[in-house]
Amino acid sequence: AELAESRLPDDPSEKTIADALSKEAAAMQKFLHTKGAYNAAMCIEGKMISSEKLSQTLSQTAVNGFSSVNFFIGSSYGLSEEIKKACDMRLSMSPMTFPHQLARVMLCEQIYRAFSIAGNSRYHK
Repeated sequence: AELAESRLPDDPSEKTIADALSKEAAAMQKFLHTKGAYNAAMCIEGKMISSEKLSQTLSQTAVNGFSSVNFFIGSSYGLSEEIKKACDMRLSMSPMTFPHQLARVMLCEQIYRAFSIAGNSRYHK
C-alpha cells in the first residue's frame, strides 16, 4: 500500500519534521502489526546486503513461518524511529539518498531479482 507523505514547507523546523514523521508512523502502524508479517525498514543506516543475501532472507522468512513481508520506505525525511525500532530488519540500498518513488521501483526490482535467484533463473546474472 502506498501512503501519502506529509507535505512540508521548503525549510521546515525540526519540530515540523518530527510531527510529520509521527503522523506518517501512525498511518503505517496497521501494516506493522499485520499478523504473520516480517517487517523491513528501508533506511540509510540499515544493513547493505547483496541480491543473493536478500533472496536468502526472503526465503528464510517463509521457512520461519512469516506469510508476508512489509517493506517500509519513508518520505523525504525518512522513517520515524518508532517504525524502525518495530521492524525486524533495517535495510539500505545505498549510502546515497534516493527519492522514495525511485527507491520503491529499485526495491521492487530487487524483490523480483530475489525470487528469480531463489528459482534459479538467469535473470539476476
